[in-house]
Amino acid sequence: MSKFSESACRLCRVERTKLFLKGSRCMTDKCSVEKRAYPPGEHGRERRRILGYGIQLREKQKLKRYYGMSEKQFRLFFDRAERKKGVTGETLLVMLERRLDNVIFISGLSFSRAHARQMITHGHFSINGRKATAPSIMLNKGDVVAYREKSAGKEDFKALVESNQSKHVPGWMQVDHDKMNVSILGFPKREDIPLPVEEHLVVELYSK
Repeated sequence: MSKFSESACRLCRVERTKLFLKGSRCMTDKCSVEKRAYPPGEHGRERRRILGYGIQLREKQKLKRYYGMSEKQFRLFFDRAERKKGVTGETLLVMLERRLDNVIFISGLSFSRAHARQMITHGHFSINGRKATAPSIMLNKGDVVAYREKSAGKEDFKALVESNQSKHVPGWMQVDHDKMNVSILGFPKREDIPLPVEEHLVVELYSK
């Protein structure tokens, strides 16, 4: 599981956009990007002109941090996307959206992606009835992700799911809050992924 030694809010400020690393907190006035919309550090307020490689690097870092991945993990996903047919950048985004930890977060079964990764590695979830402990598993059409029976009976998990019932869920998945599970109806499309990133710049960076 990938871990960051820096503050999650600091990473958002570096990228100058919300990466939703702290879940619902990012939607409140406590969000650091809302309060200080400039990079951290004593020179953070200075205007810096970023060109060429720097722009491509920032897009890659933004995407990698958004999904909470290490450089090695991210490169593996990119290499797999590059070998598939279609537009590499869009293929990469679709693959990242299908990760188990991401699905659990955007479906409202966890507070954040980091929280989802922690619960997965602790064995709280199953895929099609089988225990899942790898956050990077890519889900396919027809898969059902659910809290395992023992975990589903815990009051704090029930309260978590209940508090997220009003959360917007993309059309390629369906959440059953009573059964505390999410079903994959298909693959996401580019328009289903609201992340403000120019994925073609990531492809250009790795193509050098």
